[in-house]
Order: sequence, then structure tokens, then C-alpha cells
Amino acid sequence: MIEITGHTQIFGILADPIHHVKTPQGINRLLEARRFDGVMVPIHVGAEGLGAMVDGLRRMNNLGGFVVTVPHKTAMPALCDELTPAAQRIGAVNVVRRTADGRLVGGMLDGEGFVAGVRSEGLEPAGLAAYLAGAGGAASAIAYALAQAGVSRLTVANRTPAKAEDLIARLKEDFPGLAVELGTEDPSHHDLVVNGTSLGLREGDALPLNTSRLSADQIVVEIIMQPAETPLLRAARAKGCRVHFGAPMLASQIALMAAFLGVPAQEATGK
Repeated sequence: MIEITGHTQIFGILADPIHHVKTPQGINRLLEARRFDGVMVPIHVGAEGLGAMVDGLRRMNNLGGFVVTVPHKTAMPALCDELTPAAQRIGAVNVVRRTADGRLVGGMLDGEGFVAGVRSEGLEPAGLAAYLAGAGGAASAIAYALAQAGVSRLTVANRTPAKAEDLIARLKEDFPGLAVELGTEDPSHHDLVVNGTSLGLREGDALPLNTSRLSADQIVVEIIMQPAETPLLRAARAKGCRVHFGAPMLASQIALMAAFLGVPAQEATGK
């Protein structure tokens, strides 16, 4: 890693819990490879302290920006000064750029990263019937990305049906030709099954869907990266399903995040 000095640009990642994050490792490898004088550090903050933390980061003159993950993605839009069109429509933010005058610009890259990740593993969503567990920030971004990728139909299931219904209403407005419906915990009769929730991140979490209804002809995709093989993926593998891990989603997002945060695509000089 490049030596940290008073010239080093600081980036952060906000999460609760924080132990599972893999983004700093990926971003710091990219910064080192590009010889960019910057570093990303994990910042552990709970929901009750998020507003104060963001207010402090806004005043940090050597801050380039920060990544946002569980559980803060849907709270961040209200704390930003400006949103990209995608973040505004999805209603969630997972990366924030700080401008020189302290303004915060929020974007949402989860969906783009998810589709790029599964495609990098040889899976094309176009034409598939998709089941999505979750209606939070990441799940909403994935729902939009799956719609843009051309899935044949999309079912959204969530523990709080009202959140799923709100997401479905927005999807129907933006993709009037797509069949979108409210689902239950039963993922059967879908080609692609996606966990867009944080269930599986903590020991003892409930399963995000009824795994007894999975069948060997289905593809089950996880967005959680730690643990790599979640209880959902273990259950899916036992059913004979093709499984996809969460890591490719992050790998596909690293370069996107760096670009959003203003890291030059080429090796920096004169640093």
C-alpha cells in the first residue's frame, strides 16, 4: 500500500455490522494498482448515529467519498444533496461522492454490479422467470437491473408486503411490458431465484425463502459475500440447484465504485 500521508485521500464504507465487508480490500487493491494516493477504511456506525456520522464526513476536507451497505442504503438518499437518476428512482444509495465544497452526491450501483456479476459467471438473465426475495435498497436495485436485462417475468417477495408492493408499483410504471407480481416465500416455478436480503449474514438468521420448494432446474443466486456459502446456498446445492455466490457482484462493482468516487482510470502520476 502507498504510504499514508497528509496528502492521502480518504474513502470509507459505512455498515452495521462491519465484520463482513469486502469492499475495502478490493478498492485498496485497485488504488494500489493505479498508484492512486488514497485508502478506504471501514466505519462501523448504527442507524441511530448515521445522520451525525454523515454530517461529520461532509466536513472532512480530505474525504473523497464513501460506500454504503447494510442497513443504511435506504436511509442515505435523505442525507445526500444530489442523487443520480437511478438512485432517485430506486430510493437507495450505495456509494456517495463528496465534492470539493462538501456536497454529497449519491448513486446506486448494486443492480448494475449484480447483473454484471452473474454474466461474468456465464449466466444470462434475459428471458428467465425471476424470483427476488427482498424489497430493500439492494433488492430494489437488483429488481430494476433484472427488468432492464430482459427477464420474462419478476416476482418480488418480502417479509413486509407493503415494501414489495411499493417496489412493484414503481416497476410497473417504469417497465409497463414486464409481468411483475407479489410473491410468497415459495420460489417454485421460477428459473432464477435471488436472495436480495441480508438474511444469512448473521449466525442464526432465518432463511430468506422456503428452500423445500426449490428444484434442481433452478439457479439460486446470493448477494451476501461473507460467509461465502450461506445456508440458502447450502440448501440449494442439496436440492441440486446451480448456485452463484455473492463475490462476483462485488468484483463487478469495484471499478464502478472507483469511477463514481473520482479515482482516475489510469495510473496516477506525480503523486
